[in-house]
Amino acid sequence: MHKLAERIANKDLRAMARAITLVENDDPEKLDLLSDLFSIKKQAHYIGITGSPGAGKSSLVNRLLTHLRSQGLTVAVIAVDPTSPFSGGALLGDRVRMNDHFTDPGIYIRSMATRGSLGGLSRATKDTIRICDAYGFDVILVETVGVGQSELDIMKVVDTTSVVLTPNSGDVLQIFKAGIMEIADLFIINKADLPGVRKLKTQLEEFMMISGARGWQPPIVETVSTENKGIESLWGELNLHNQYLYETEHGHEQRKQQLQYEVYDLMREELWQDIYQTIEKDSGKQKRLDDADADPYQLAKAWLAEWKQGGG
Repeated sequence: MHKLAERIANKDLRAMARAITLVENDDPEKLDLLSDLFSIKKQAHYIGITGSPGAGKSSLVNRLLTHLRSQGLTVAVIAVDPTSPFSGGALLGDRVRMNDHFTDPGIYIRSMATRGSLGGLSRATKDTIRICDAYGFDVILVETVGVGQSELDIMKVVDTTSVVLTPNSGDVLQIFKAGIMEIADLFIINKADLPGVRKLKTQLEEFMMISGARGWQPPIVETVSTENKGIESLWGELNLHNQYLYETEHGHEQRKQQLQYEVYDLMREELWQDIYQTIEKDSGKQKRLDDADADPYQLAKAWLAEWKQGGG
């Protein structure tokens, strides 16, 4: 077993942080490490919290952390910054709002960047969830800023997807058009002390009817994170969904689909890295790429065929 995996299984916090850095940097050892960690996973509840900027997600997560700790649960928070690995957006935003929990040994907060991922979430996000699970956290929260693709991608890496909305924001029509109604397991109307809550709730119910019946009917929870209202009800609904996943055929199908996503994701990532390195190391190919008028379709077709012939 990988040395880091052994240390993580023994709750070595520094080893966990190092392992996360290792997968973020795409270290050659990462697949062996993650395979070892997978064998000791503890089956934490993976919860995704997404929604538009300004919906109060970080404040909501902050309140949820306090509630979970009062229940004696340990929590890892993965805050995904969708802008740039150099922006520090999640670091300066989410962590400042969660500063009450910095010294709590039962909480671990990690900010991550998408690093130009073609989807909204980087591959390293799923790997980080695995690492935190192996460490032994009871709950793993993944917060995204919600800029379109990240909202759809989050369903591939968590058990329960929560979409945060606010009254009079106009978001409900956008999420319906983007297909997010189909992936939400729970709707949270935050800032529910503002006018327009009833209208928003009615819109959600109508759109869910249009979307068609499914095994799980997403509940709508009202919260006011600034006043710590609705947090207990929110946790109750999250627990019910987790229970549903492990007791029904629909839950089994979801886990099976997520496995397929993950296997294909890993294969696509490894193939891409192999092809990329092959081209980067070939000076002749690099010269072709310097020609702004080169036909990209012919280059891609020829180089892919060449890579396949070479045993790829």
